[in-house]
Amino acid sequence: MRAILSKVSEEGKNRPVYVISVAADLVDMHPQTLRLYERKGLIRPGRSSGKTRLYSERDIEHLREIRRLTQELGVNLAGVEEVMRLQHELDDLEDQFSQEISRIEGQITDRLNNRALPEHAGSNDPRDRPVYVISIAAELVDMHPQTLRLYERKGLIRPGRSSGKTRLYSEGDVEHLREIRRLTQELGVNLAGVEEVMRLRWRLEGARGKLEREISRLRVDLDTHMENWRQLPPPSDEPG
Repeated sequence: MRAILSKVSEEGKNRPVYVISVAADLVDMHPQTLRLYERKGLIRPGRSSGKTRLYSERDIEHLREIRRLTQELGVNLAGVEEVMRLQHELDDLEDQFSQEISRIEGQITDRLNNRALPEHAGSNDPRDRPVYVISIAAELVDMHPQTLRLYERKGLIRPGRSSGKTRLYSEGDVEHLREIRRLTQELGVNLAGVEEVMRLRWRLEGARGKLEREISRLRVDLDTHMENWRQLPPPSDEPG
């Protein structure tokens, strides 16, 4: 029941209901600003059958986040574009998560009815294995080791530790460091903007991991149910 209510709530959040004048009033912006943000891909309003822009509660949340980034944190437009690109990717993944769970639940019902055993799936990502000491990681991304320590203190990267407490960086950490360098050096995003981008990257990766774990859990549950069903005696055709 909780999952159903959550799904209904999420669908309501995505429902386009506000015309541009109302949406602009809700976020204290000029309608022309909303049109600019749409052209930049920062928001993705829906359309009515007559092609009128219609904004959802999720769009309103995104507009308020854009205002926070620009007005409170001083993030430039390039940084905002990076943040919102990740936010849209996260939104899409959450939608995919709901759809995938519904699809697998349907498969479970079908397979239970057919008593067919599914294949096992799921594995650990080798990119998350900590292998590089700080000097090697710094050389791979052309940074000073002290810069990596600064980024760790800021929470932008999360290296592992050996049994002797030595920092060890994974391929995923190296990818994050390259992304930080791209944001700062190529796009001129300030540190506050980089923190927002990396925070969303962590959320996105966490959501992907959650999706994979939930799917694996459902498949294990399905396997267990099928094994139990196969051990049951076949139904008798004799009248009782």
